[in-house]
Amino acid sequence: MMIGFIGLGIMGKPMAKNLLKAGYSLTVNDLNKSAVEELVASGAASLPSSQEVAAVSDVIITMLPNSPHVKEVVLGKGGVIEGVKPNTIVVDMSSISPIVSREVSAELAKKQVVMLDAPVSGGEPKAIDGTLAIMVGGPEDAFAKVEAILKVMGSSVTLVGEIGSGNITKLANQIMVAANIAGMSEALVLATKANVDPEKVFKAIRGGLAGSTVLDAKAPLVLAGNFKPGFRIDLHIKDLQNALDTAKSVGTPSPICEAVIAMMKSLSSEGKGSDDHGGLIQWYEKLAEVEVRS
Repeated sequence: MMIGFIGLGIMGKPMAKNLLKAGYSLTVNDLNKSAVEELVASGAASLPSSQEVAAVSDVIITMLPNSPHVKEVVLGKGGVIEGVKPNTIVVDMSSISPIVSREVSAELAKKQVVMLDAPVSGGEPKAIDGTLAIMVGGPEDAFAKVEAILKVMGSSVTLVGEIGSGNITKLANQIMVAANIAGMSEALVLATKANVDPEKVFKAIRGGLAGSTVLDAKAPLVLAGNFKPGFRIDLHIKDLQNALDTAKSVGTPSPICEAVIAMMKSLSSEGKGSDDHGGLIQWYEKLAEVEVRS
């Protein structure tokens, strides 16, 4: 089976590498030539356009920043749709609007091509070690054909419903992650301002009801003052905006989402949009005039 992989960013590059390590034949494409060269050195082939990648692939995986990028790469000039063969499966693993997932899927269907939306959670560390959580929307028969491929990149691979359901699930995930990071930030700033060691607070609460994967992943980085991006604030803003748009379209309230996106946008306006989303704590630190560091 020939796999095309388009999008070799922070997440896509290690995901593609894991497919190579598992023995899959890969043809890659990305605007970042150094990333392409790195994959070629690891055993991948490369082609200069999405159209050409599509023409030689049985399964095409896209891992791109946002909805406009997916539409351009898949439906634009020189895009996947211009080279794809009937019965190919397109797996978009980007985190985008579920409305756009459905639009792109409908256009591909005219070419007898099935699409799955399969966004991921876990950030760069889990992309590297192949333990992402992958939430998939689309037809069950198409999912069955690519499930083994997805399991190379993720330890949890779940079909959640029809096309678009994967991205709705990812938006739900991103709201909960944002709320967890905001709660952690608020709590650790409170402890620090009240002259209680934040590292000891973290160790004391992590085994109780407040413990979480988010806390275990982000608190040590925050305590070390390490905001190197695993998942950038600007990308989380994108996801929360998609969540707000989707919530508006179905008529549900989103006060937590609205609050956290405002904090993140404030940090982004200060030039911190490329910080890890754990860097949200800096919004609290600035207001409290204190730094949480062990």
